[in-house]
Amino acid sequence: MATTPEDLGLFTDLYELTMAQSYFREGMFGPATFSLFIRAYPPNRSYFVAAGLEDVLTYLENWSLSREDIDYLHATDRFSTELLDYLSYLRFSGEVWAMREGGLFFADEPVVEVTAPIIEAQIVETYIINQINFQSLAATKAARCVWAARGKALTDFSLRRAHGTDAGMKVARASHIAGFQSTSNVLAGKRYGIPVSGTMAHSFITSFPDEMDAFRAYAWSYPETAVLLIDTYDTLAGARKAVAVGKELERQGGFLQGVRLDSGDYGSLSREVRRILDQAHMNYVTIVASGGLDEFQLEELTRAGAPIDAFGVGTRLGVSDDAPWTDMAYKLVSYDGRPVLKLSEGKRTLPGAKQVFRMRDEEGSFDYDIIGLREERVPEGEPLLMKVMEEGKRLDSPASLGEISSLLTDEFRHLDDRLKVLRDPPTYDVALSPDLKALYNRIEGELRDSEIGLTGGQGQRERTT
Repeated sequence: MATTPEDLGLFTDLYELTMAQSYFREGMFGPATFSLFIRAYPPNRSYFVAAGLEDVLTYLENWSLSREDIDYLHATDRFSTELLDYLSYLRFSGEVWAMREGGLFFADEPVVEVTAPIIEAQIVETYIINQINFQSLAATKAARCVWAARGKALTDFSLRRAHGTDAGMKVARASHIAGFQSTSNVLAGKRYGIPVSGTMAHSFITSFPDEMDAFRAYAWSYPETAVLLIDTYDTLAGARKAVAVGKELERQGGFLQGVRLDSGDYGSLSREVRRILDQAHMNYVTIVASGGLDEFQLEELTRAGAPIDAFGVGTRLGVSDDAPWTDMAYKLVSYDGRPVLKLSEGKRTLPGAKQVFRMRDEEGSFDYDIIGLREERVPEGEPLLMKVMEEGKRLDSPASLGEISSLLTDEFRHLDDRLKVLRDPPTYDVALSPDLKALYNRIEGELRDSEIGLTGGQGQRERTT
């Protein structure tokens, strides 16, 4: 069962709390800014779709530790009574700047920045990465499917093989943002207002003495919306039986809505099935394909002109199978007014609270982005990070899924088609502002002098306990 926001106080990695213990003992309660970004593109990716912010804001507004949570932490014998007393009254009191859900973003760009007293900002790291990372990954995969389908209708069929209940719900939402028309997930339909869609399983067919009986039974239950699964035994024989049932429906004033292919060579089979339907003057019957499809197969079928009207996309969408993870990071960029960075090889970070500016060409299409400092102003640059939470409270009511989806449609329309290709796309240009470069170089130089230049125990601070 999916957890509610009130259950998520301890949804965090242990080290967030052990760091909180040390922060508390050291008297570190200053404001900290953390930046959430993806370091590099997975294979064949050149953009990301922002998703998951709504869940993050709901979580932050509701974050607290229950009496049972505090008792559990006490039983671990890792935390002082003073810290646990502090945590028992703690609520998130910070601010959040974020890109809007449905917006496009690129590697190294902060999609969310959190500023709060450091213990608060640290503890919420795990959930923020968990939600933004997965939902953005799913929305990006779904957007690629929408691009590949070239206007054909798409349904999310991923629920049964999604990695748990929460993932199944979030894939339905993310895919609808990206342009999927419907989902098989009934709970997602109820919770998010997404149209639900489904046909039948092979078990329904095999539970009847013969295929014709199964088709008739289903068609009599749904005389105007029946979609018959025709590949259980022989696809073309199934198509002919579907025609017979469709004719029976016509005589009763109904009509067969569609047939579904779930196996085989979709290109050749769809052409044969279309021929059978058209010869019976049933050109109104649609052909749906499902079964292990992804954006690569969708593109192949649409380019080949396969007469398939709609696709059900399941497992490979739900787990984003060709790119199941991103290297998303939530890194401290400022503490108590002091910008900070890390110099780890391959994992360097950019200091300071930031803004991302989108530059457009004369037609309004994306030209390049600039990562700058929060207080900077870039002429003609569109700022992408908006303040969405202040003092622990969201500033605006949630956007509807329709509004989020419309934003993505508009953004995608202004993205260069070369960046939408499914294999080996070029990289979108993201630059650093002069002020951010200067700040990075200054802090890097100071760190090399003060930290990297130290040898052995030389210069180490002594402290008493």
